[in-house]
This record gives sequence, structure tokens and C-alpha cells, in this order.
Amino acid sequence: MNITENAKNIIDNCRFCWMCRHVCPIGNATGQERNTARARAFAVSMVVRGSTELSEVADNMYECSLCGACTNNCMTGFDPKVFVEETKTELVLGGLIPDYIRALLEKYMACGNVYGAEVSDEVKALYREDGDVLFLAGTDAVLKAPETVGVALALLEKAGVKAAFTKEQDTGYALKFLTGKTEETRKAAIAFAAVLNKYKTAVVYDPADLAMLLHEYKEWGIEIKAELISFNEYLLSLIEDKKLAVKKGDTVYTLQDHFAYARELDDTESGRKLIEAVGTSRDMLLCGKEANLAGHLIMAEYMPEVIKNVALDRWQNAINMDCKTVVTENPAEYVFLKETCPDGCRVLSVEEMLLENM
Repeated sequence: MNITENAKNIIDNCRFCWMCRHVCPIGNATGQERNTARARAFAVSMVVRGSTELSEVADNMYECSLCGACTNNCMTGFDPKVFVEETKTELVLGGLIPDYIRALLEKYMACGNVYGAEVSDEVKALYREDGDVLFLAGTDAVLKAPETVGVALALLEKAGVKAAFTKEQDTGYALKFLTGKTEETRKAAIAFAAVLNKYKTAVVYDPADLAMLLHEYKEWGIEIKAELISFNEYLLSLIEDKKLAVKKGDTVYTLQDHFAYARELDDTESGRKLIEAVGTSRDMLLCGKEANLAGHLIMAEYMPEVIKNVALDRWQNAINMDCKTVVTENPAEYVFLKETCPDGCRVLSVEEMLLENM
């Protein structure tokens, strides 16, 4: 098995503190020991030592959301995502990926997305090439939460922003999740960089895409000439410049921190600042850097009940703190929190929250 020395060090240096057992959203949803970073590392170490076949750990690698909750709490300071991604790449190169992952990749090759979905006519009607900024909604929002795209663009229009919105939305994030840092992922990234570089500024809606653009593109030496700004930060700038006239009310909102904002982009405050501009912020359990996952659209294609339970667990965290209006920063979590929303509670995207206070 051809993985880096860094990955081998990670799988060999667990101190058995068990923090990953307590914080893994997938492990908490399944109740299975295999869905902890420590157990997953042990499985890969057996492959490295020749005690088991690589094919035997394939399913386990795809049960990891790469959310980084284990990394954030690792007492040895290691990043288990590293060996998971490298093992996925080995599975792809060895032709050992599970059939359900192969099916998603075949959809990607045929349709340009892992869902095999077509863009709705409503979204197509929003396409425009010219604009002051490029609005990058991302594949997940366009295909799985199209209503958020329309609302986000409407909010920008209210602020007087002429936003370009193009049919090219694939940053390479889905390929990276399924195959790791393969040549196919790099080629997708290069192709999308060419789209970005037609614009001076790109407003990135999905933090998972933004983390991909800022971290992986840089690692691959892919130049991005456009200035990248998160959707949250852009909205804050519009409020500060008084281009978005919002009113502060008495509503209590609770932010569902997305892991890419909180841990990969080191931003736990922009969403809360948006809340404080229009209401009062109340945190649920496991927030900020400790935030837990609430939904994952790619994983839901092959383990839907587990992802549903992940969202239900997140609602329990909210209910325990009497949090009844949850605000999301990511289309996947918007979809699953809405799908599992208890009676008496509601889910809003950040743009919906601002619109109801204008």
C-alpha cells in the first residue's frame, strides 16, 4: 500500500484517548466502533502491515465525512483525514472502490455531477455571464437546494449587486471527497480556475468549496487571480456599507457552524455577526470549533439513514439548549436539518434570515 510516511505516522501514533469516539458524528449516528478515527486508523495499519487486504477497509473509508471533528480533538495533534484521503486514492488506483462509489463516479462522468441530476429550469433562468462579482453557489446548492440559489441572488440584487452566475459550478470538491488528490481532481480544479479567473471577485456560497479553493488549489500550484470571499463575509460587508438595510429585532437565532468555516477556514464569527445584525444569537451544544456535522449530500447517496440520524442528533443538541430557529451556512446542512425539523422549530439559511429582517 503506497501511502506517505506522514499518513503512516498518523495511523501508528494513536494514544487511545478516545476523543474521536465522542465527537465523530458518523460514529455517534451508527453507534459502531469502526466509525471512529482510532478504529479506522487501526484498520489501515493492518493493511500496511499485510495483515488484511486493502479491499477489506474500503467501506470504512467512505463512512468518514472528513469533517475534522477528530482532528480538532486529537490529543496527539494528528489529522486522521490525511490517511483516509490517501487510502481512498489507493482504492481508486487499485480498482477497489465499492460499487456504490463507482456508480457515483460514473454519474459524474456522464452528467458532470455525482448525483446524476439535471439543473432545474428555474436555476437555468438565473444564469448570466456578466456581473460585478461572480456568485459561486456550488454544485450541492444548484442541484440539491436550488431554492437557496434564488434567494441568495435576490438578496444580492436588493443590495444593488450585479452578480454573475454561470453554469460552471464544479470546484472539484466532490471528486476530491470520493477519490482524494487524484489527477482527475486536479484537472477539474484547473478547469474551474479558468472560470474563476474571468472575474475580479468571486463570492463563494458553500464553505466546503471555499476551503477547496483556498487550500487544495494552492497546494497544487493552481493560480486563482480572482479575489475569493465567503458569502458570510460578503454579506457583512454589504451591511456595513449600508447596501443591505436590515433591522434588528427580538428573534433568537442559532448558528449551525459548518465544519469548513469553523475548522478549515478558521471562521466561527461571521455567521454570528450576521445573526447579531438582525437578532440575538444563542449557541447550541457543540458549536464553534467543536461544531458537529448536520448533513452531507454525497454520503446521503449511499448511507441515507445514517446521514438522517446525523441531522437528528444535531437537532437534539439544539433542543437541549432551547434553540428553535437554526441558521445554516451550507446547503447540505440546510437540506437535512429542514428534512428532519421537529415541530415548533424552523431552519433558515443566512440569506433567508436577513430577508425576513428587511
